[in-house]
Amino acid sequence: MRRSGAVCTIPAKRPCLPDRVGIALMDPATSQDDFIPAGLAAFGIEADEIELAVIGAAHQLFWPPILELIAFDTSAVPVERNPDLSQAPPSR
Repeated sequence: MRRSGAVCTIPAKRPCLPDRVGIALMDPATSQDDFIPAGLAAFGIEADEIELAVIGAAHQLFWPPILELIAFDTSAVPVERNPDLSQAPPSR
């Protein structure tokens, strides 16, 4: 709570929005073996070999299409300003 007449000295943060979504590509042979257990450990989640195998299989299944979506060029699509999300988009 701010006192009367006090000035806020915390600098305002401006959102840093990149023009493109960037993902650092890793070596596919070793990357999931390294970052999946490390990511789980960072959240304090313990996973046994079976759980890691299931997570690894899901990663192998879903990661290539995710990379394709990220690489998909949408620069030719016009930006829709103030869309009305309560209705279907108008037919073009």
